[in-house]
Amino acid sequence: MAEIRTLPLLPLRGMMVFPYMMIHLDVGRTRSMAALEQAMVDDREIMLTAQLDAEVDEPKMENLYTVGTVAEIRQIVKMPGESVRVLVEGQHRAIIKAYRETENYAEVDIEEYKDRIDTSMGMEALNRAVVHEFEEWVKLSKKIPPETLVSVAIIDDAGRLADLIASHLNLKLETRQELLAAIDIKARLEKLYEVLARELEILQLEQKIGRKVRKQMDKIQKDYYLREQIKAIREELGDKDGKTADIEEARRKLAEGDYPEQVQKTVEKEINRLDGMSSMNAENNVIRNYIDWLLDLPWRKQSEDTVDIGEAQKVLDHDHYGLKKVKDRILDYLAVHQLAKDKSAPILCLVGPPGVGKTSLASSVARATGREFVRASLGGVRDEAEIRGHRRTYIGAMPGRIIEGIRNVGTCNPVFLLDEVDKLSMDYRGDPSAALLEVLDPAQNSTFSDHFIELPFDLSKVMWIVTANNLSNIPRALRDRMEIIQLSSYTEIEKREIAKRYLVARQREQNGLKAKDIHFGAGVIDKIIENYTREAGVRELERVIGQVCRKAARRLVEGEEAPIKVTKKNLTDFLGKVKYLDPKGRKKPQVGVVSGMAWTEVGGTLLPTEVSVLKGKGKLILTGQLGDVMQESAQAGLTYIRSRSDKLKLPEDFYEKEDIHIHLPEGAIPKDGPSAGITMATAMISALTNRKVRSDVAMTGEITLRGTVLPIGGLKEKVLAAYREGMKTIILPKDNERDIEDIPESVREKLEFVPVESMDQVLKTALM
Repeated sequence: MAEIRTLPLLPLRGMMVFPYMMIHLDVGRTRSMAALEQAMVDDREIMLTAQLDAEVDEPKMENLYTVGTVAEIRQIVKMPGESVRVLVEGQHRAIIKAYRETENYAEVDIEEYKDRIDTSMGMEALNRAVVHEFEEWVKLSKKIPPETLVSVAIIDDAGRLADLIASHLNLKLETRQELLAAIDIKARLEKLYEVLARELEILQLEQKIGRKVRKQMDKIQKDYYLREQIKAIREELGDKDGKTADIEEARRKLAEGDYPEQVQKTVEKEINRLDGMSSMNAENNVIRNYIDWLLDLPWRKQSEDTVDIGEAQKVLDHDHYGLKKVKDRILDYLAVHQLAKDKSAPILCLVGPPGVGKTSLASSVARATGREFVRASLGGVRDEAEIRGHRRTYIGAMPGRIIEGIRNVGTCNPVFLLDEVDKLSMDYRGDPSAALLEVLDPAQNSTFSDHFIELPFDLSKVMWIVTANNLSNIPRALRDRMEIIQLSSYTEIEKREIAKRYLVARQREQNGLKAKDIHFGAGVIDKIIENYTREAGVRELERVIGQVCRKAARRLVEGEEAPIKVTKKNLTDFLGKVKYLDPKGRKKPQVGVVSGMAWTEVGGTLLPTEVSVLKGKGKLILTGQLGDVMQESAQAGLTYIRSRSDKLKLPEDFYEKEDIHIHLPEGAIPKDGPSAGITMATAMISALTNRKVRSDVAMTGEITLRGTVLPIGGLKEKVLAAYREGMKTIILPKDNERDIEDIPESVREKLEFVPVESMDQVLKTALM
């Protein structure tokens, strides 16, 4: 039975004591030494418990583990200085029930627990399992003498067996404390078995790693011996240091290849340096690497361009649906190149939202022109050396991505794609966008100089294609060197055709399906586009189609007969509940709520604008993460309203007695741009006059103080987003009327466009 006793407390730093364990402890703290003295006065027993944090000098109860060990003091020896060394022997477990501070030391009320002997068959089996694991650990670790096994194996008391084995293991304090806190003997043995199994696994892994390292060392020694033999043989043959083969190979390549005169002189000079240099020289490998790069670069090797315009057009049409402007520009280039082969290739910059085919279009251009294709992603690049290369004074120096790509592709006139140029960064190592100026300038790139190569390389024959999501993030100087081609969002009709022509077949193949295994019913693709995707491109559409194909593949494996039919009725079985409800017809006219249109890096979007008028002191409150430009537009709109208060039938002092709160939902998303002026002004006028705004109208345009509507950019993206949201009427600046023809005819014919020059025209159309 457990009993309550009071004993002096000795806190332990970074260690603990098990019952039946005899150990020396060095004690230096004043209160700990006082506790030892009190224990010697009483019956030589003391309570030992570990600290939670070994750094605490004067631990309290909250700094101690509650389960510890009652120990008997066997010997105390004074050490030099103020400390003593004490020999203690653990007796049994105890739980601290109360903690008290006396004048000189701490004492605790403890509840002691003495293990009971359990002779059941289950306990005997658990005993044997633990002893067996301990024997395996002793054999593998070789950290304790085998004689220890004899003293452990003869113990009948399961609790004492567990404590003795645990005391021999080198475990973390937390693990040792868990074993000490296990009052129940069976739980203690089970925990110990788990610990031993993990330690065995670690030891086996250590031995495996050791064997592998020894094997590698043996191989290194063998290779060294063989190389020394080869070296001796070569010396007998007159080859001093084994460089002759490399030098002869370099001279053979130089003689057989077609290299510019400057390259030939440089290679000859470096070969002569290498020939006269000791093989032990640290610069030896640097020179060899430099010679290899010079000889591997395709200084004059070109691939033959395709001159058949018709075949090139077939390739472009086969790989991509739509994109008429881009295809026309490529075909124009091929026609010009056929007439003037020596002219520089164009530098095209494809700008558009993600997923509209910018990157894949570049590989199609390479196929259409018969050129090799190489790609370099610039997203996150912040080191100028990534473009120009490292100087050979650095260890491990390498050329930049441009020269590396040219060498890998093997021709000097490939189609070179520079992806995500608007994601370039800069830091103390330089500005990579500035390094690109020489690469992409037709007047300079014929003599591009890489820091590693240090010889001019002609990049004028390369057909450069650059991609970006946001044109404004490209530095002005770099943008000036490129021909900008805008790729807009896809319409639902284009998405449907792309899905039918490319995406379904590709996902079917990737998921192990044949055409006969799955059948998409009428209207299924349209329903996926309408209810499961909201994007400018087709990446999400392809992912959703892939999800349908995976579900179909699972059904086939489970035994369902082919073909798996996907219909509009059972589409939710494949994709779950719809993500986007059809917005058409769901919105109702409201006071102070206007649908604006905005452009983002991922395409156009609707920008709902809400205005509420409250009694106050004439404050204009703006919420929704609005940037400086939008805040200024709101101020301009309010000034316009004040100037037209008579015509709008508003009280002259309305702006002094009422607060106007403008809010754009999705406040976590920053918003800015000069296209929401008329939107915010219309919403304020609607709220002030209590007139509802048509729910099927979307608008875009900037406002002046006199109510003039100024032009904006990105009209096509904005209109496509409004069309997706079910809008019927688009209010746009008069100066943007010429941009309407860029919108696909299938969208134009379903929308009413209202070009406006003043706010009066906006209000006439928007307000009910």
